[in-house]
Amino acid sequence: MPGPSTTDVEYDDGRTRMIGSLTVPSAVSCATVLLLPDAYGVGEHAIGLAGRLAEHGHPVLVADLWGERRQPADQAEFGPMIGAMAADRTQWIGQVDAAHRALRAQPGLGTAPVVLLGYCFGGSSALEYVRTGGDVAGAVSVHGGLDILDHDWSAASSSPVLLCTGEDDPMATPEMRHDLTSAMDAAGNDWQLHVYSDTVHAFTSPMAKDSPRPDVVAYSARSTTRAWASTLAFLREVGSPTS
Repeated sequence: MPGPSTTDVEYDDGRTRMIGSLTVPSAVSCATVLLLPDAYGVGEHAIGLAGRLAEHGHPVLVADLWGERRQPADQAEFGPMIGAMAADRTQWIGQVDAAHRALRAQPGLGTAPVVLLGYCFGGSSALEYVRTGGDVAGAVSVHGGLDILDHDWSAASSSPVLLCTGEDDPMATPEMRHDLTSAMDAAGNDWQLHVYSDTVHAFTSPMAKDSPRPDVVAYSARSTTRAWASTLAFLREVGSPTS
């Protein structure tokens, strides 16, 4: 049986050209995933995650959240880019929505349930999309930065949400987690919160393996494995047409 196929997908939000990466399994059997990558963009790691999901039957579009397929080299480069997005949420959410529409436009995928899966900045993006009414079957945030989220969930969609985060993540403190889950309760969202001990920010990222600040950013093989298993279970739960 042939393996998954991967192709580039070009789309735009009316002002920014974006180049995502679409991976489609030879036999589509599960929900479609809109993968919102971390701040390093549409690179080898994100495309590799798409391939792993395709092995489970999921078509995946890796979204280009920066435009022009930019891949920042380090925090000094992507920090101001995240700040600019947080300062212009219309553009930020518009680029997520453009990726969603591009995924829906792919032949054979238009009617499949779409689940957002975001890592780090992509996790924040997934939550912001749901908060502002993005209509998806579900959303997963893996070590998303909760510190850049808006708190008004009055326009939120009813999408179920899975949060996978580290107990010691300074960008997702207990207070931030409480504020978010309280807002989702008020909005009527079904949510799950998985908190991993002895775990900080960016715990699934290969770029965090040699972190100069392991108290802030550090890779955790154990928590990565747990978050992946939780993600697959969530996709099975919410991604069927009858969910």
